[in-house]
Amino acid sequence: MTQAMSNGSAAHTMFAADQASQALGITLLEAAEGAAKLRMTVSRAMVNGHGIAHGGYLFLFADTAFACACNSHGPVTVASGADIAFVRPAAEGDVLTAVAEERTRYGRSGIYDVTVLRDGDVIAEFRGRSRTVRGMEEPS
Repeated sequence: MTQAMSNGSAAHTMFAADQASQALGITLLEAAEGAAKLRMTVSRAMVNGHGIAHGGYLFLFADTAFACACNSHGPVTVASGADIAFVRPAAEGDVLTAVAEERTRYGRSGIYDVTVLRDGDVIAEFRGRSRTVRGMEEPS
């Protein structure tokens, strides 16, 4: 991660309340200001009719990394939009890593890139746009 490392406590607090991501076995490995690193193993339930990881699960995984990175600064921040490019397929049993990095923040908005990897190979590239919500505190 190219950003200066911090304790990322706001991201850890938010992730601890994220039941959807935890139900899929996603783990938060690292969080710093504007950055996060997560891990997920593709389960049998995540595989589509072609025998490859369903794109929706890959998007959710990248989106969770994005959420951890953009919420690392403290104020409640949500997605205002996102897109993903699927580069390679993933299969059941694959251990994936998502690395999120802040590109810029301006006012209440931000842009973040997430790379989803399997053993160093890029599986997907995700770009998320964030917006800080006025008047909301981070979850306790």
